Amino acid sequence: MPRRLYADSGLPDRVFRGVARGGGGLILAVMLLVGGFLLYRAWQALTRAGWSFLTTETWEPDAGRFGIAAVLVGTVLIAVVAIGVAVPLAVGGALYISEYAPARLRRTLISVVDLMAAVPSVVYGLWGLFFFEGKILPTARWMATYLDWIPFLHVKGADPDDPLAPETVYTSSTFIAGVVVALMVAPIACSVMREVFSQAPVGEREGAYALGATRWGMIRSVVLPFGKGGMIGGTMLGLGRALGETIGVYLIISPVFEIQWHVLQSGTSSVAALIALRYGEASEFGMSALMAAGLALFLMTLVVNFAASSVVARSRSGAASE
Repeated sequence: MPRRLYADSGLPDRVFRGVARGGGGLILAVMLLVGGFLLYRAWQALTRAGWSFLTTETWEPDAGRFGIAAVLVGTVLIAVVAIGVAVPLAVGGALYISEYAPARLRRTLISVVDLMAAVPSVVYGLWGLFFFEGKILPTARWMATYLDWIPFLHVKGADPDDPLAPETVYTSSTFIAGVVVALMVAPIACSVMREVFSQAPVGEREGAYALGATRWGMIRSVVLPFGKGGMIGGTMLGLGRALGETIGVYLIISPVFEIQWHVLQSGTSSVAALIALRYGEASEFGMSALMAAGLALFLMTLVVNFAASSVVARSRSGAASE
């Protein structure tokens, strides 16, 4: 029989292992406690509403008519618009910083991007409300005029043939809220992607150049395959923030409790904005309904994060380039 060898890892390694396990267990415990608290507070509303809580659009808890169908669709649409705008910006910015920018400029850009990620969301919301919305309305009007054959870009009540038509039908829309959220999400995703891109193996970079590849050819064959996991992780991290963004969305949107598929149309809502809007005036049962909405958002965020973890686990950075 071969003799088994046992290696004493030493006290520092055992302490570190214990601290790491304790930290991971504490995170899981906190997550379970948060979910349990939301379920406990939401149980009264969930037992009364039943499955209609997921299909009802109106929000009148005290009258017995309430559900998250409209706000859930609005939340998803705002997050999709935000990710659709933020991901190209993040990928382009990360590639420029890691591959093209001079060393001195690179340090400055890294600091600027990290600083943008730390700006409070209320600042983005105020900027979007008082400055950005007025600047982007002509773009929204152009899209509604020339791209209205796409169903979700059609705007009810808009008259493209009247140059003096009011632009109020385009304000406080899913599109504007999504673009503002995208500016919050892009720095976070860019930081994650830039860090992964910068770790692409030097040997593989030089090998690509030695085979005659251009810089873009090297990026396409080495950097992007190596950073696939980081790109997915950064995107999903941004999606998690986009789903839960509150103040920035609350300041911009005009809440409507009906499913609004037209992203350029005025009026939308989200779960987080609903909670911020109705929290101060909610009755005891209304508070239970808001907790139920928060539980739905909590579970949706968990599903997104677990899906992202499984995708990243199957596409670890560098797996495609080894």
